[in-house]
Amino acid sequence: MPNLPDVVLWSIPAFVLLTVLEIVSLRLHPDEDEQGYGVKDTATSLTMGLGSMLFDAGWKIPIVAIYSVLYELTPLRVPVLWWTVPLMLLAQDFFYYWSHRGHHVIRILWACHVVHHSSKHYNFSTALRQPWTSATVWPFYVPMILAGVHPAALAFCSSANLVYQFWIHTERIDRLPRPIEYVFNTPSHHRVHHASQGGYLDRNFGGILIVWDRLFGSFTPETTRPVFGLTKDLNSFNPLRVATHEYVSIARDLAKAETWGDRVRHLTKGPGWKPTPTDRPEGTAA
Repeated sequence: MPNLPDVVLWSIPAFVLLTVLEIVSLRLHPDEDEQGYGVKDTATSLTMGLGSMLFDAGWKIPIVAIYSVLYELTPLRVPVLWWTVPLMLLAQDFFYYWSHRGHHVIRILWACHVVHHSSKHYNFSTALRQPWTSATVWPFYVPMILAGVHPAALAFCSSANLVYQFWIHTERIDRLPRPIEYVFNTPSHHRVHHASQGGYLDRNFGGILIVWDRLFGSFTPETTRPVFGLTKDLNSFNPLRVATHEYVSIARDLAKAETWGDRVRHLTKGPGWKPTPTDRPEGTAA
């Protein structure tokens, strides 16, 4: 297995440079409609990013162990060559789309991902607002491991996907030329994804490519200006609350649930699901 670079580590100087350039741009050419940077909000995003790196180091131990066992069990092997790496990146982006979509429509997964959507600001620091419970992601990539992709190669592809998405977290870049907008995820597409308006909710899940959304019916173009944040804003800069508030909300709903079916649905239905009489068999107490 050839040594692959740590894409995230090598990209940190670019992250810092782009953030400084964005701040300078906002100062020199302010736009009253843009949220810009808030001191507390930015501090929270940075704290969430640092915490994510710390917790991810712990989550990686069991995940790598599972991937390694599965990799040893499969007879297939995908070599790391100049022409296979783009194919692995393409496959990882495909499974990222389904992972991302799943984390929006299954509440127990949303409890992890909601962290990234909790800011009412949209700038490069928002890209760093990452969850501390990302152990929910690994099952979506099992097909790649079983197809013979080495766990280290998968980690490289995942890191490359994450790094790509940094630059699309900005209001400073308008629409790009049509061929780029049609194929790739761009700031315009990702602003829609982070918006809280009804028509924009749960749209544009792509990582590097937006073509998955076009193929699977989840694409929406940017028309009206997005309002960022959650449909019910958290209004807190406490990192611990940002990281855990949806889990706390789920626990409350589970405690109040009257049937085991409702408890299961609280975990597996979309965010905001509430039980109705039609969810219970006839004769079940309301």
